[in-house]
Amino acid sequence: MAKRNSFIIGLDIGTTKVCAVVGEILPDGRVDIVGIGNRPSKGLRKGVIINIDNTVRAIQDACKEAQHMSGVNIDTVVASIAGDHIRGFNSRGVIAVSRKNREITRKDMYRAIDAARAVAIPADHEVLHVLPQEYLIDNHDGIKDPVGMKGVRMEVDAHIVTSASSSKDNIMKCIKKAGFDVSGITLEQLASSEAALSQDEKELGVALLDIGGGTTDVAIYVEGHIWHSYVLPLGGNNITNDIAVGLKTPYAEAEKIKKRYGYAMMDMVTEEDMIKVPARGNRKNRYVSRKILAEIIEPRVEEIFKLVKENIENAGYADLISSGVVLTGGTSLMEGITEFGEEIFGIPFRRGEPMEIGGLVDVVNNPSYSTGVGLILYSIRNGHNYLEHNHSEESFMKKFLRFLSDRF
Repeated sequence: MAKRNSFIIGLDIGTTKVCAVVGEILPDGRVDIVGIGNRPSKGLRKGVIINIDNTVRAIQDACKEAQHMSGVNIDTVVASIAGDHIRGFNSRGVIAVSRKNREITRKDMYRAIDAARAVAIPADHEVLHVLPQEYLIDNHDGIKDPVGMKGVRMEVDAHIVTSASSSKDNIMKCIKKAGFDVSGITLEQLASSEAALSQDEKELGVALLDIGGGTTDVAIYVEGHIWHSYVLPLGGNNITNDIAVGLKTPYAEAEKIKKRYGYAMMDMVTEEDMIKVPARGNRKNRYVSRKILAEIIEPRVEEIFKLVKENIENAGYADLISSGVVLTGGTSLMEGITEFGEEIFGIPFRRGEPMEIGGLVDVVNNPSYSTGVGLILYSIRNGHNYLEHNHSEESFMKKFLRFLSDRF
């Protein structure tokens, strides 16, 4: 078995499910998925925790299942956060380089980022991420890494993500109450993007739509960096509710019907294709055309797509997503949804599944696992939330020396 410090556990706390994914970090930097745990989630609504006890049980059960599969003792996790309380906006930080040689250090980068994050936000919110997009030195833009360059004035464009403090605190409380430590919290669509988008797509311009149970999370990448994020408080549960009402069937049965027979476009289904619909109470079950089911689903999917499209257009990024749109999340598995998206947006659509991983590939080769796998990849590639158990003196000294060299 690999050493303990070679594992990262991603915990996707969603509206419909809690998913724990165990990733083993190999010596060459590749990631093998070695354990997965899934449990239904009944403690969240639209990405926000509404029942702590139910959420704690789901976390415990999902992690227990992942532990049994992987043989890894889980004590610390990297968790996701979502919900319509999330806000994303761009900011610019400006600093002067005052030392005599005018050479920019990593300390200057940190100062510029701190200047970018010094913006007014609501009292009940806190900054979750500060994501640098590019640096400018004496008005020369497009710089990705300014360390070692010389200049008098340095600026940084950054994407700021904030979340409601109470929502983040409740997530951490549930995880700790479940018996685990939290090494970091990552925005859900950031994690999904890390797993489902290629670097070429990010460079050319791409939109990620993570359609979960309670929300649709949007992230737009241009020139390799995120420039826009948005959370629409509509998702797969709204479709399920429409089916339950329209077909007069219990909600649980409506969810099964959606997953098994759901189609996003009514024109792609024939009236002769019949499905069984369980009735409520003591009424008899009945059969309806699959086309009727599609007629219920299509307006809601159309609403989600059109609201997202409107948001992207209003933000000014409609002409910059040359690579098209990538769909992730459980709802993206619905038949006809990519074709419907292409019809509404007029650009290519594809389903996004976790990439660049090994191990249980056949199991996680599914858009539903994009966030769980992405949490692991984001932690490694961005140096945030990394689960490191090695507290040796040598490791500490290396960190301390790097700290000194960056700041003096």
